[in-house]
Amino acid sequence: MSTTVSCPICRRPTVYGPENEWRPFCSQRCKLIDLGAWASDAYRIEDSGPADDEDEGVGGAERPQDER
Repeated sequence: MSTTVSCPICRRPTVYGPENEWRPFCSQRCKLIDLGAWASDAYRIEDSGPADDEDEGVGGAERPQDER
C-alpha cells in the first residue's frame, strides 16, 4: 500500500512507496537539489557545545602523558 506525501523540496504530492524510485522526493531533480543542500552545508544541526569526552583520546582511552 502506498501513501501520498508532499515532496520536501517543491511540496507537490508524490507517492511514498516502492514504485517511486526517488521517494520521499517527487523527482530526481528534487532529490539532487536536496543532496546539493547537504553538500553545501545548507542543513546544519546546532552545536550544543563540547562533548563530555573531548578530553579523552580516540576510543575513550586517555592520552599518554609526556614523560620528561
